[in-house]
Amino acid sequence: MWEPRQDTEPAQEKAPRWWAAPERPAWEEEPSKAGLAGKGIALTIACLAVVFPLWIVIVTSLSSRKTIDEAGGLVMVPKGITFIAYRELLSGGQVTRATIVSLLITLVGTLFSMAVSVLCAYGLSRSGSLAHRWILMTMLATMFFSAGLIPTYLLVQSLGLTDSYLALILPSALSIFNILVLRGFFMGISQELIDAARIDGAGDFRVLWQIVMPLSRAVLAVITLFYAVGYWSAWFNASLYLNEQDMMPLQNVMIQLVQKQEAPVGLSQAIRTGQLSGLAIQMAVMVMALLPVAVLSPFVQKHFKKGMLTGAVKG
Repeated sequence: MWEPRQDTEPAQEKAPRWWAAPERPAWEEEPSKAGLAGKGIALTIACLAVVFPLWIVIVTSLSSRKTIDEAGGLVMVPKGITFIAYRELLSGGQVTRATIVSLLITLVGTLFSMAVSVLCAYGLSRSGSLAHRWILMTMLATMFFSAGLIPTYLLVQSLGLTDSYLALILPSALSIFNILVLRGFFMGISQELIDAARIDGAGDFRVLWQIVMPLSRAVLAVITLFYAVGYWSAWFNASLYLNEQDMMPLQNVMIQLVQKQEAPVGLSQAIRTGQLSGLAIQMAVMVMALLPVAVLSPFVQKHFKKGMLTGAVKG
């Protein structure tokens, strides 16, 4: 008698939906309702603690002088939106110039730091490189011992870098921690892959550019963000090495506004005539200082686990 053929191939498992919870390990207990509620409350409080101050800063920067006066200071509930503070800040005055200076320093400094860090980390990750162990030990020593502020200032001054933008880049161009993370990640790349490239005639720079760096996008993205945030947020070197007010980056101008030391040229007159609120100007400068980091961080967030943990564990 004819019987229908039975399909012996196992049915393919459906991929879990992105919204579905991951499977729980066998040794992990099911969470209780009280535990889930506690986690939810804790996460909500943490989110509010971060978002609420940012909300106040943004709303105050978008409020008119009348709204700020009625609120008696910081505004929590918006009553009309006006961009007069941002329009005045970006109208070509000192804040605009300081923003351009910060952007250029961040771009040039990040590119320079990444280039030197990648080359240094790759050289230290190759066991056959010349004196790599002694160089590594010397670099590690600088993480725990430093000459101090005064010798650093005298060195920068003797090199003629005072009142120069190079003084904002060179003294803080390298981070030993970032180099160690890059080195640990590079050491995790298969040596057989590099040996195969060398057999095909590839040199060190070609191996680094065409093999190592494409396989290290995660850690490179994370370290790039670290350097960029460091340059964008830096203010101490500018206050130490720069004397010209027109050369100051955005962070130093923001400090002057927040501490009410000095209003940028063109804004003081608008504040005195009542067109602008000094508090709105302060909040608007804070938003401008936080905006690049807030925009870039979500795009790099997915690389943090792979880039940082892998590099740190294998280093």
